[in-house]
Amino acid sequence: MSEPLRSELENFLDSMNIRTSCVEHPPVFTVEEMMPHLQDVSGVVAKNLFLKDKKKKGLWLVSARHDRQVNLNELAKKLGLGSGNLRFADEAIMLEKLKVGQGCATALSVLFDKDQSVKLVLDQGLLEGGHTMVFFHPMTNSASMGLTPDDLLRFLRETGHEPILQSFE
Repeated sequence: MSEPLRSELENFLDSMNIRTSCVEHPPVFTVEEMMPHLQDVSGVVAKNLFLKDKKKKGLWLVSARHDRQVNLNELAKKLGLGSGNLRFADEAIMLEKLKVGQGCATALSVLFDKDQSVKLVLDQGLLEGGHTMVFFHPMTNSASMGLTPDDLLRFLRETGHEPILQSFE
């Protein structure tokens, strides 16, 4: 299922003249499993959480530096949702909205959120700090794709997803 979606993503990035750097690796489901395969990359690696807002039924995709702690209560407060209102969303919703399943959540999947119903929260630490590349799964957890922070922002805006910048320090 993920290969045609990955091709569609790569074609979209090509159409925007966005150059990427890809690392193929065995399927990984956690940051801990992924990091040994990405030791030699120059850049920063993202982890992604697909969440829902208990009260308003909103959907949130959070992309943070892999080494950051994401406190859901703190984040909910920062987003004006009230403490305790962010939960992990069901895989079925993620498949429906972003076309990816468990272990494959990625900021790049907003390409498939055609009605822009998923809000993207982006760690400022991915954009700042002079990183040459920011790495995400390209619709599959058997690879990691890097693009420059500027290209990431350009891609997100092109898909209609203006990121909400947050600090997770």
